[in-house]
Amino acid sequence: MNAASIPTRVKHAVQNRVSSRYRLRGEIDAVDSADDPVAISALLATREFPWSITQALSFALFRTYAVPSIGELLFDTQQFTKQTQKRYDDTVLLLDAPIEHGFDSAAGRAGVRRINQMHAMYDISNDDMLYVLSTFVVCPVQWVNSYEWRKLTGHEVTGLTNHYRMLGKHMAIKDIPATYEEFEQFYEEYERRHFTFSTKSLAVADSTLDLLGTFLPYRLLPRWVVRRMSFALMDDRLLTAFHYPKPTAAERAVVRGGLKLRGLAIRFFARPRTEPLYGRQTKQVRGYPRGYRLEELGTFTPGCPVPHHQHADSNPDSVDSTT
Repeated sequence: MNAASIPTRVKHAVQNRVSSRYRLRGEIDAVDSADDPVAISALLATREFPWSITQALSFALFRTYAVPSIGELLFDTQQFTKQTQKRYDDTVLLLDAPIEHGFDSAAGRAGVRRINQMHAMYDISNDDMLYVLSTFVVCPVQWVNSYEWRKLTGHEVTGLTNHYRMLGKHMAIKDIPATYEEFEQFYEEYERRHFTFSTKSLAVADSTLDLLGTFLPYRLLPRWVVRRMSFALMDDRLLTAFHYPKPTAAERAVVRGGLKLRGLAIRFFARPRTEPLYGRQTKQVRGYPRGYRLEELGTFTPGCPVPHHQHADSNPDSVDSTT
C-alpha cells in the first residue's frame, strides 16, 4: 500500500463514520412533529441520545427540588430520602411507558394513570405541575445542545415539545405553553421567583446525589469527588438554592469539557445505535430484576404521612414488563 494513501483512507473512513451518524437525523426530519411527536421523542431518547436525555431528565427532576413546595412535599412522603432507588426506578419506568408504547397503548395509559393517581393524593398547584413539565422540555434541549455530538434541529425541538405538551394534557395540566420558547420563558421566570433554600429540599437533593454515587462509573470515585462533579454541572441559581459551594472555574472546565470531548468522540468514532435502549433496559434501573407491573409502581394512599385527597381507584389495564 502506498504510504501516502494511508491518511486519505483514514480521512475517508472518518467521513463515512460521521456521515452514517447523521442518517437517523434524516429519518427524524421525515416524521411529522405535530401528528407523531412521540415517535420523534422516542428516536431521540432511545437511539440518538439515550445517555444524555436520561441524564437531562434526571437533572430536570433534581432542579424541581429547589422549589420548596415541591421539594418539601417529596421530603414529607419520605420516599425520596428512604427509598431513593425505588423512586428513581418508578419515575423512569412510568415516564418511559408512553415513549416505548405510545399514549394510546395499554402500557401508555397505565403509566399515565399511575402518575395521575399519585399526584391526586396531594394538593399540588397547577403552576408547580407546569414547572415540572417545563423542565422535561427545556433541560434535554439544553443538555444535548451543550454536550452531545450534534445539536438538536428546530424540528426535533418542536417534536420534543409537542410530546411533553401531550403528556401535560393527559395529566390535565392547564395553560400549557404552545412552543419551546414559551416553555423556556416560563421555566426561567418560575425559577427566579420560587427557587429558595429549604432544609427539607436539601435533604431530598442530597439523597439523590448519594444515589448518583452508586451508579457506574461514579461509584468507582470517592463520594466527595462525585459531589464536586455534580456541582460543576449546576448553574449558580441552583447552587444558591441548595446552599451548595460554588465550583472553581477549573472544576467546571474539566467536567463540562469532559462531556464535550465525549460528544466529539461519539461523532468521529462511535457507531450509530441501531436498536433502541429503553429506560427499563438501563443499568441504573435496578429494583425490579423479576419484572414489574406499571399499575403497581409508585406510592399509594395507605401510610402516606402527608395530607392527601381521597380518590376513587380505577381498574387500570394490567401491563407486565421486565427489565
